[in-house]
Amino acid sequence: MQYSKQDIDQMDRIQKIKFINSISGIKPANLIGSVSNSGQVNLAIFSSVFHLGSDPALLGFITRPTGEIPRHTLENIKENKQYTINHVNSSFTEKAHYTSAKFERGQSEFKICGLTEEYIGDFKAPFVKESGIKMGMEFKEAIDIKLNGTILVIGEIQHLIIPEKALGEDEDIDLSNINTVGISGLNTYYELKKISRYPYARVNQIPDFDAEI
Repeated sequence: MQYSKQDIDQMDRIQKIKFINSISGIKPANLIGSVSNSGQVNLAIFSSVFHLGSDPALLGFITRPTGEIPRHTLENIKENKQYTINHVNSSFTEKAHYTSAKFERGQSEFKICGLTEEYIGDFKAPFVKESGIKMGMEFKEAIDIKLNGTILVIGEIQHLIIPEKALGEDEDIDLSNINTVGISGLNTYYELKKISRYPYARVNQIPDFDAEI
């Protein structure tokens, strides 16, 4: 099938969301934990977390326009400047998925979805105990994206928790060893499988691919 911009524009709203949300491929599945200054915790699944830089260690994620629907995650992050990013693994995909429901402010997604709050040191925001890789983040900047009203939230890693079995060769992180999963679209989850590992790419070390034909 081939779709023109006109075809995409004329799609049913739900069909368009599913198509365009899936078309970029598998995305990371992460739970973002936050807490308000009054102590109300929030947990929400995001598929938009991405690497922004290693020095300083920055990660970004996209949150949808606020509109008339409260965005508790963003509200909490702006209040106390701390939040956590927690990998979803195959043992709790269903629980993680249902954190996307529109809960009331006073409800805890941790409690309703059967996940466990975990606190490390004096870090305010809750981690997800069931998660393998977890990051404690400090809020740095929120950038409004005028094209569609979304917001890019940027944070710096303050705490990084990685299981020993996730550390592979040369300190690479092997996500398949801890059953980290990915998301396509709004509600489809995929397991990750390591298929190969290559050396750092240098021009003078590129294999002769023509010889392999």
